[in-house]
Amino acid sequence: LFVASWRLKQSPFEIIKGVSAPLLTAFSTSSSAATLPITMTAVEENLGVRRDTAKFVLPLGATINMDGTALYESIAAIFIAQAYSIHLSIGQQVVIFMTASLAAIGAAAIPGAGLITMSIVLGAVGLPLEGIGLILAVDRLLDMFRTTVNVFGDAVGTIVVDSMLKADEFAQEE
Repeated sequence: LFVASWRLKQSPFEIIKGVSAPLLTAFSTSSSAATLPITMTAVEENLGVRRDTAKFVLPLGATINMDGTALYESIAAIFIAQAYSIHLSIGQQVVIFMTASLAAIGAAAIPGAGLITMSIVLGAVGLPLEGIGLILAVDRLLDMFRTTVNVFGDAVGTIVVDSMLKADEFAQEE
């Protein structure tokens, strides 16, 4: 966020305000795919990102930039281990982190996909799959928040890429 605000020469709050509509849509729908057209419009009209950049970076981000999901799955796996009084070694924690990061990339941009990929993360370190039941009651609310994080990351990434392309074009003109 701070890199994007430095690149745009705007405050972080102006960037958040510029993408507030996509963030609210992401929170209410829990779907990065449903938010994509709104995010494209917001970054183009409110933040001055070029259309070509938005058309390339945002769909790519909606597909592979699932940082909220990766964080959620890592934390949820460690919570499940603690709930079952299972000690995780540093190596197992690294496996959880790596598996959650890779599984999140493969997660669909639809509500509830994180629960499916959670089974991959739990299975990677031998944690009981029944532990998913411990987080099932709060998953919908957490899905709303992690989708908002994902969409915000997509928007900030688009801003940074666009500003780098603009700087590169400026340097070539000189």
